[in-house]
Amino acid sequence: MIENLKLLVRLYSQPAAAMGAILDRGSLLFASLAVLVISILLPFDFRFYTPLLVLALIYVPGLLLLGKLLARLGGGMGAVFQRDYSPLLTCTAMAWAAANLPLLVARWILPLRTRQDLVVLEAIAGVSLLWFLALTFFAVRTVFGTESVRAVSIVGFSWLPLLAAVYLWAPLRFALGWLASPFFLFFAWYYLGGEIGNLGAGLRRRQSFHRMLEAAAVNPHDAEAQYQLGLFYQNRRQYTEAVQRFRNAIAIRSSETDAHFQLGRIARAQGRLKEALEHFQTVLDQDETHHQHEILRELGALYLEAGQPADAWHELSTYVERRPYDPEGLYYAGQALDRLGRQAEAREMYGRAVESARTAPRYLRGAVAKWSRLAAKELGR
Repeated sequence: MIENLKLLVRLYSQPAAAMGAILDRGSLLFASLAVLVISILLPFDFRFYTPLLVLALIYVPGLLLLGKLLARLGGGMGAVFQRDYSPLLTCTAMAWAAANLPLLVARWILPLRTRQDLVVLEAIAGVSLLWFLALTFFAVRTVFGTESVRAVSIVGFSWLPLLAAVYLWAPLRFALGWLASPFFLFFAWYYLGGEIGNLGAGLRRRQSFHRMLEAAAVNPHDAEAQYQLGLFYQNRRQYTEAVQRFRNAIAIRSSETDAHFQLGRIARAQGRLKEALEHFQTVLDQDETHHQHEILRELGALYLEAGQPADAWHELSTYVERRPYDPEGLYYAGQALDRLGRQAEAREMYGRAVESARTAPRYLRGAVAKWSRLAAKELGR
């Protein structure tokens, strides 16, 4: 209980880190109770359980559907629901509680005797809504491990399922009343207890996996455990924690090539090009075929960002010879040729990038779609 209260308070100062901690140590039961308690204390015009049911039955499933469509999450919709439903519900419930807690305090303090008091309360309610959407952005980015732009898109379209619920509110209100009735809950738990219990399996699996990695990382000589923890945080976009774990892995074993590679990628993404080059050069010195020659692609992209297209083409030309069907590498190669004034060859590379993405295996199409769009945009210029 105390740990979850600390996580709730942490959302006000470190929302990104707090969402990661909620995934690691948060409780769906606590988050649900927090929503219920605040709903009881706030003078809403609807029943106290409505916000929780709307989150659980409308808003979070809508976010999962939007995540599947916009972020192209791996697996079918059923797999996405089973994996991400309980983690996302826990995070969004905590976000709702944190966003509405100041509104509850304001409602207690303001006497609401004048029009000005009502205006102030309405303003606080508006800020609470915006804060909830901001916290939902951090929740989506952390749970899905998606880019910030896609997370913004998912949250930006999250009003669509709520709009549908408004139009269907009359039958939904009747259905929600039945769902919340003790009679229905008893028989649902009796006949569907196993399936309902499985809704929390996604969160439990994530937390168990994290605890296992943390336990392994206690060993001061286990570089692999530190590296795996780094990947764990990197996938959540928690780069500060990821960098620390990768550095720990290198401190234990300087030949941890994978850690140098990931540190280089993070440094390049954050604009620290000199540091990225140092890590990539270390990778080349240790294994020039690392990650199926992807080190050459990363070096080429680095040189492009540094304004050195000739050096970029030197690396990328070798890469596309060895990996001729990687849309990302083909796109970067096109960029290098474009900046060298070799437009005809650049267009050929862009065309190959689009074709490679189109013919990629289904499970890879979400990952390579970005490079296909960028290459098609260049072809359309």
